[in-house]
Amino acid sequence: MQQADRVTVTFLFSDIEGSTKLLERLGERWPATLEAHRRVVRAALEACGGTEHGTEGDSFFASFPSAAAGVGAAALIQRGLAETAWPEGAELRVRVGVHTGEAQRSGEG
Repeated sequence: MQQADRVTVTFLFSDIEGSTKLLERLGERWPATLEAHRRVVRAALEACGGTEHGTEGDSFFASFPSAAAGVGAAALIQRGLAETAWPEGAELRVRVGVHTGEAQRSGEG
């Protein structure tokens, strides 16, 4: 493997804690809640120069060119979620993990 194939990158992973129970409790209000969550996360990724690599359900996987950008996005996500008016009885608790390390590109990304 060539050194050019490796790059130091910061990864961000997030998901809503207890999303299955929250979905059951919110019922028909869940899609709007999930969409509001996605808007907050995507705004933070964009503001900090992140690249979204995937989302499944309520989770996100993104990367950033620096640790400062990844941590900044995590902070913006938490602030944005705290400032969002959620449906009555809903409390969105979102886990956000940030990891910086050497990554290797593969054929899939």
